[in-house]
Amino acid sequence: MAMYLIGDIQGCDGALAQLLDTLAFSPSRDTVYVLGDLVNRGPDSAGVLRRLMGYGTSARCLLGNHDLHLLAVAHGARKTGRRDTLDALLAAADRHDLLHWLQQQPLALHESVGDTTLLMVHAGILPSWTAAQTLALAGEVQTVLRSDAAPAFFQAMYGNAPTAWSDQLAGVDRLRVIVNALTRLRFCTPAGDMEFAHSGGASDAPVGYLPWFDIQGRRTADCTVAFGHWSTLGPQGLGARQDVLALDTGCVWGGCLSALRVAPCNGAAPLATELVQVHCPQVQAPGD
Repeated sequence: MAMYLIGDIQGCDGALAQLLDTLAFSPSRDTVYVLGDLVNRGPDSAGVLRRLMGYGTSARCLLGNHDLHLLAVAHGARKTGRRDTLDALLAAADRHDLLHWLQQQPLALHESVGDTTLLMVHAGILPSWTAAQTLALAGEVQTVLRSDAAPAFFQAMYGNAPTAWSDQLAGVDRLRVIVNALTRLRFCTPAGDMEFAHSGGASDAPVGYLPWFDIQGRRTADCTVAFGHWSTLGPQGLGARQDVLALDTGCVWGGCLSALRVAPCNGAAPLATELVQVHCPQVQAPGD
């Protein structure tokens, strides 16, 4: 049985099909973990959801910022933007089933791979959060998404404030910080103040900020964190380090769609990894 991590698909169902064929993926034998942003900007978001939904428990998918945006649009809390490519999905005959399935997906997952704890999110994790706290906070949002409170949540989801976590946060502010960290975070201060204006590479951090994974003393340093969202990093952008695995390689921006096969390793490295990529024709100019 093989375990694969796949980065941001963003509606590129053709590239996903080609990647799965290259992997010789079998849902009866293997499992794929998709790290969020299943939809939007690419040409066939509905096809991506149909394909992954059809794999049942063999496809474990996270919610990313584009997925939450789709759900907000579908609930009437937001209008589609100029670069969105969601109209065909929203008009599909099976729209209800696709959106219902998407709304059940989590914001964080973890698996044990040999002796390594693999924690998966779409974007990032605040430095003060442990792995257990990250999963618990993600669960708070998931509970709301799966309840009758979801429409009101989507109405209040957007915004950058508060920019930092506090255990005393409650209500909408609490949920918004959790969502922003797990689905939008790139840079923060050592104290955990988030910044959302910059989307360049790790070396482009604004003054006083660092990539979230470079914060000294971050409490998830004891596990391996896999994430997407940050296409300017790519899987090579982090060098040889294995405490973080970056899987967004800009498929929809003319880059590649990437899968990382992970397995236990008995040597010095915590995980054995093998990167597999397929090229995707450029659909849009680079963007968030």
